[in-house]
Amino acid sequence: MQVKIYTPHPALQEFVICISSVHAMLPFGTENVITPYPPTPFQSLIFYCNHPIAMSRTDTPDFLLQPSTVVIGPQYSRVNIRVHRQLTAIRVDFVPGGLYRMLGTPMHELFDGGFDALDFFGAEMKSINDQLRNTSSMEEGKNIVERFLLSKVKSLKQVLPFDSAMQVMLNGSGSISIEKIASHSCLSLKQFERKCKERIGMNPKMYARILKFSRAYRLHEFSPRLSWTEIAHEAGYFDQMHMIRDFKVFAGVNPSVIEHQLQLTPLRMQKDLRH
Repeated sequence: MQVKIYTPHPALQEFVICISSVHAMLPFGTENVITPYPPTPFQSLIFYCNHPIAMSRTDTPDFLLQPSTVVIGPQYSRVNIRVHRQLTAIRVDFVPGGLYRMLGTPMHELFDGGFDALDFFGAEMKSINDQLRNTSSMEEGKNIVERFLLSKVKSLKQVLPFDSAMQVMLNGSGSISIEKIASHSCLSLKQFERKCKERIGMNPKMYARILKFSRAYRLHEFSPRLSWTEIAHEAGYFDQMHMIRDFKVFAGVNPSVIEHQLQLTPLRMQKDLRH
């Protein structure tokens, strides 16, 4: 699985963390693989250049083919991703509140869902999808996506102290107290919670839990030789039992089960995500 991470154009950096390209060919003779995908703290746009994936929830066996470009809102539940033969995609991860600033849609309305980008951008997105289907390289695909994002800069919603406070929370992987983050945002705790629901899509305590869980999960994907005790410590958990509790909530299973499930697939979908 080849992942290349690009630093966004300077004009994009106030609302985009990074743009990445992903290319994976399944081993010879393998038609499909299914890979777990627990929630991450990132809200994203994912452009599937030629090979859309299929997705299922853990409560249903049915896999649904995904749109060519998907808007990923605030995530809470694990999904399973099915890749057929190969994966080619351009991914945009937004800073906390960045997707809200671009779309103007309260993030709680997109809670725990993935949505067809055509519903937000119409003919403009159809043109982007057509260009990406005919692109000759991932670099060219990245440039197409970056030009699209640059066209949105002038219409972004105003940046607030809240947004920089949430960046502090992201950088701290959920380890900084909610009261301290609220103070950074120049809001009372109740005002901060309301703003968090609007711009992030969930209450700040839940977002902090997902930040910490996601760090632990990505550490395992990136360094599978680390013990779960080491991962719990590195991710900032008080003890391993607190980490196991979060795995049961957000991954649906305990860490040893997710470890076994990852052994059945050659793809590591989250190890290169970063902030």
